[in-house]
Order: sequence, then structure tokens, then C-alpha cells
Amino acid sequence: MFYSKRDLHFQLFENIDALSLTSFDFFKDHNQETFEMVLDAADQIGVTSLRPLLTEMDRKEPQLVNGKIIVHEGMKKIYCQYGEDGWINACFSYEEGGQQLPNTIQSAVGFIWQAANYSASVYPFLTSGAANLIRTFGSKELIERFTPNLYNAKWQGTMALTEPDAGSSLSDLSTTAYPTEIEGIYKIKGQKIYISCGDHDACENVIHLMLARIKGAPAGVKGISMFVVPQKRTDTGASNDVLTEGLYHKMGYKGAPIAHLMVGSNDACEGFLVGEPNKGLSYMFQMMNEARVGVGMNAAAIGTAAYYASLAYAKERPQGRKIGEKDPNQPQVSIIEHADVKRMLLFQKSIVEGSLSLLLYCAKLGDLVNVAGGQEKEEAVLLLDLLTPIAKSYPSEMCCLTTSAAVQVLGGAGYTTDFPVEQYYREARIHPIHEGTTGIHGMDLLGRKVLMKNGSAVRIFAEKIMQTIAEAKEDGAMQPFAEKLEKYLQRAQQTSGQLMAKAGKNPEEFLADATLYLEYLSILTIAWQWLHQGIISQKALNSDSPEKDFYQGKIMCMRYFFEYELVKMDGLGKRLVSDDMVTVEMRGEWF
Repeated sequence: MFYSKRDLHFQLFENIDALSLTSFDFFKDHNQETFEMVLDAADQIGVTSLRPLLTEMDRKEPQLVNGKIIVHEGMKKIYCQYGEDGWINACFSYEEGGQQLPNTIQSAVGFIWQAANYSASVYPFLTSGAANLIRTFGSKELIERFTPNLYNAKWQGTMALTEPDAGSSLSDLSTTAYPTEIEGIYKIKGQKIYISCGDHDACENVIHLMLARIKGAPAGVKGISMFVVPQKRTDTGASNDVLTEGLYHKMGYKGAPIAHLMVGSNDACEGFLVGEPNKGLSYMFQMMNEARVGVGMNAAAIGTAAYYASLAYAKERPQGRKIGEKDPNQPQVSIIEHADVKRMLLFQKSIVEGSLSLLLYCAKLGDLVNVAGGQEKEEAVLLLDLLTPIAKSYPSEMCCLTTSAAVQVLGGAGYTTDFPVEQYYREARIHPIHEGTTGIHGMDLLGRKVLMKNGSAVRIFAEKIMQTIAEAKEDGAMQPFAEKLEKYLQRAQQTSGQLMAKAGKNPEEFLADATLYLEYLSILTIAWQWLHQGIISQKALNSDSPEKDFYQGKIMCMRYFFEYELVKMDGLGKRLVSDDMVTVEMRGEWF
């Protein structure tokens, strides 16, 4: 068991009410039965195709042979299946061959696959993101030329941003596009590094959505354009002068290759301009923002798989006796009977299920952005913007800790390759780096999102939390938790106000602890998600549900999070309003 079907259904149909999306015309052909059929099909792929290759793909990692990356031989069949079954364009319209599936359900599909085998899961979602950029911003000619073979998985899609001297600082990128005699076609020259699935033999061609600066364009982010750059010419199949210079060997998720690309070394690389010149970064942010929530889901999925592996071990592994039992003749108990092991399991469960709740909520907001109108759409846009850095970063950071706890539950066995938790521990570590480091997202949250539209997003966020608090107060069993969350919300508002006072005075001091502020607001956000899950679970228990164990487990997790995690806001809040700016005052020569 690498995830819980029951919890996933709870999150979708009881917690965030994914069925409410079917009231919109775009999704009206769907219902709970069709959603469950999609989830069952995804589960079947996860169980029969992805999961069996989890360990193999880790130990038989890709190799660069004669300028071509060779991946696990099973990947070609899996990638073809993604295309043949219509997964890559499932969220797109019927006219485009899609199923008009809500992104909320597709995100749940991704969660299943990521928990089954993270490496194998990344290929189709990169392709879907690239195709979505072309269909959104590209000309009719580009759409017709490139999207069909992306949809059917003959071609792989990528996002090609990073360069050796321009990682997170995209304003410094140096890849250059030179105009040709043909309008819209440019000669591209430069290099890109850390390109996920940037080259492999499980497809016929790789289509890069690449950022470059047109010769003579303004410096900085204002001069960045986006291009479709195929690895091979789509008309002849000849090389498009996109050469694989190297292959990075990673500590985790080894089954998905990460390439170093040399572009236009022989002055023969053609790129096709997407949309208007100098607007590439704004276009790319569509894919990046989708990917950021996706990275959080990746982390939560890996954390979930690690949790269930450690839970199974804890139920089976006998060791020691209950505290106070001194008779060595008595049988040993399973380690799940020990309070400290239960603490580690509660920690994992509270983080991964709290994160999944937030991530699916964000996916639903994304659907509302696309199909709703008026105030509902406006609120969804603002709330999703505010929550994106939290949804990306909190699961990413915390699932490094939960997978570590999973290793700890197994003890010495967890440190061996005989059990999968060591692999999960390694694979989890990429997510605080992918799609912007945690530090970048901290500055984005505090420096941009909290301030945008005169604080409108934060006001909506607080209103949503207060709505949940008000609902919880209607049940006597939930009232203490509602009151506790209300107290922490008020403290967070006060702390944020004190920080805002620094914004105009000293920007460096204002943003010095932005990462801590991100953690601070993230804890509040997950506590809100747990209170909402608690309300639903308490109602089920009050109605004498036959699934008492499931709902009681939710209540205990909420209690754990409020008792062990929410209180961490106290120390963080104290630090955030302190005048001792040690990190600002520290000098490099003093280290």
C-alpha cells in the first residue's frame, strides 16, 4: 500500500467537494462515477505499471551513450500508455481531443502515480505543461504542428529555463535568439542545464519550451522571449542542433533524466517564437505556477508512500514491551504500541494528509480560475496566488522531515536498501529546490503576495479561515480547536502588520526572515485545513458512521497537529518581530 484510496476519496468528495465543479458547463458531463473511474484507472496504472519498477528505476539509472540518454527499458511502454489512454491532454477541451477533466481530479491522478513511482510520473506532466503553453500562447500553426504528438506521447515536452550563470536569476540568462528571414523562426544559441527529461530514448523527439533573449532585446526580465525548440526537425527528423552535453547523476528520483543541453553549437538550431517578443517570462509563469503546486503534490505523494511503508513495518515489527512490563517471559509488542513510534507516525500522517488537503484545495481554485466568473473567479485568483508558495514549499520542506521519520521508525532497517524508505528519503530532498527554492518562495509570499492588491488576498484568506472557525464553533467537540486557531490567526495578523511596518524602511531587514514567515503562515494554513477535516470527521462520528476508525484517526491527527505543530508559531512569531537582525549584520569574513 503506497497511498490510501479511502483518504483520497475523503479529500475529494467530503473535504473539498470536487463534485461542485460539475455545476459548470465545462465539467457538466462528469459526476462522481466518472471521477471514480478515472481514479481507478490511474490506480491500476500505478499498481501494475509504475510500482513494480520503483526500485529498478532507482538502481538502473539513465546513462549517456554516444550523445543520447538511455532510460529504463520499461519507460517506453509506460510513456506510450500515458499518450494512448489520453492522460496528457485529459484536462483540455473535447475539440482538442481532451476529456474536460477538472485539474482537481488530474492532480489526484498525479498523486497516485507520484506515490507509486515518482520518477516514472514526471514524464507526462512535463509534456502536458509544455503542450498547455503552446495551446494557450502559440499560433494556430504552432498548435497544429506540435501539440498532437505531445498529446499522444510520441514527443516529450520540457521547460528549459536554467543556465550555468542564471539559475533562479532568470534576468541574467544569456541564451540568444537571432532573427532569420522567415518571420517567427529564430536561430537559437546557448546552453541549458538541469532540464528534466531533456533527452531520452522513450520517445521520438523532445520539444523544449525555451527561454531566450532576442538579439538587441532589453536587458533583464523585460527582454525574455519564449520559443518552441525541438530536438529534431519536425519535417525531416534531422538534428536541430540541440545536443546533450551531459547527464546529471542525482541523489534521488534517478529514473527521470536531467540533461545538460548545448543549443546551436553548429549555428543550426531553429526555434519558433511563442506569442509576442519579450513576453516569454510571463508566459512561462503559467507553467511554473502550475508546476509549483505540482511540486508540492510530488512531495506529499512521496511522503505518503513513506508513511504507509513505515506504518506497515510498525504494525509487523515486534520489539520490547509496554512501559512498566518487566516480565521477559511476556511476548514482545509491535513497535506501533510505543508512544514515541505513534508520535512519529502521527507526525507523518498529519503532515501528508494536511498537505494533500491544501494541494487539492489549490487545484480546485485553479479550476475555478478557469471556469468561474465574477467575484468567485476574482477571489480564486487572489487566494491561489497567495497559497501557491505555501502549497509548494511547506510539503516540500516538511516531507524531507516526514520521510526521515519513516526511516527512523524502521530503525537500522530503514537505512538499508532492503526497504523503500531510504529511497523516499533521497527522493524527497529535491522538492525544496525544484521550481524555485524555499527562500525564493518566502520572499515571493512576504514581498509580493501579502502586499498585492492592498492586502486583498490576505483578507480573503483570513475570511475563509474565519468561516471554518465559525462552523467549528457550532459543535461543542470542535469549539476548543476553533478558538485556538482563531487566537493564532489574530496573532498572525498582528505579526504580519508589524512586519509590514518594516517594508518601506529597510527592505533587507523586511525580507531577511521571509523563509521563516513562509513557515509561520504555512503552519496556520495547514491547521485551517485540519480544522475543516475535523469538522467533517466529527459530524460523521456524531452520526454514528460505520467507519469510526477512519474518522477517529482524522480527529486524532487534528489534535496532534494543534498540539505539536501549531504551537511552533509561537517561537517563529517571536523571531519575526525581533529587532536583532543577526543575519543581516553577519559578514562573510566572520564565518
